[in-house]
Amino acid sequence: MQRWAVRLEYDGRDFVGWQRQATGLSIQQVLEDAAGRLAGGSIVPSITAGRTDAGVHATGQVAHLDFPSTLRLTASIVRDALNFHMKPHRVAILSACPVDLAWNARFSAVRRFYRYRILNRRSRPALDEGRVWLVKRALDERAMAEAARHLLGRHDFTSFRASACQARSPLRTLDRLDVARHGEDIVIETDARSFLHHQVRNMVGTLKLVGEGSWPPARVAEALAARDRRAAGPTAPPDGLYLTGVGYDPDPFRPERG
Repeated sequence: MQRWAVRLEYDGRDFVGWQRQATGLSIQQVLEDAAGRLAGGSIVPSITAGRTDAGVHATGQVAHLDFPSTLRLTASIVRDALNFHMKPHRVAILSACPVDLAWNARFSAVRRFYRYRILNRRSRPALDEGRVWLVKRALDERAMAEAARHLLGRHDFTSFRASACQARSPLRTLDRLDVARHGEDIVIETDARSFLHHQVRNMVGTLKLVGEGSWPPARVAEALAARDRRAAGPTAPPDGLYLTGVGYDPDPFRPERG
């Protein structure tokens, strides 16, 4: 086999999520079907760095694919052929590079980066529908940023963990949780080695309560300490969430090839 790492972007609105499901179209299916056509009908399995949910987008997702060793592949062939075979789905390969068989898109990752976009205005989005969370009530981004600081560091994030989360431990180290306003957009940037299921969306839903004045910033620390999902805020919708990057050391995509 020859293993190729691919970096891709997609619009999550069309899919049931990354992972193959019994019903509905997944991003994994689109990618593997395209890889199978490139491989002349062979089954080409994939592993991803992060299994995004239905409706969640990506600008820097990473996966690896195992192609038969008999194929003569280059980075440009892998990128362009997969993009051709994935049409008309809104999934695109940004870059591809060969990696050692010991390299794994999921287990070799040392960091994951997410962005959440809130559109804070009265009017609905005409251009970004399905790509932002529309919050009509005015939000105080400075209070949200103050509240976010309570979540930084290593904690038991049970209060921000989905009930269906399959992680063995709720302990995670949150390295960044920044809140900034850009006009009508409030952008929340976060990164960590790994996240619990729905952790980012649950943190955003909680920060929104602070921004609208329903919670004081200090209550976020109380919710975290409670270690009880009922103590935190609601789950923000998937529309505004983007997986923006995955970190590796060394990074196989630098320098870019092909």
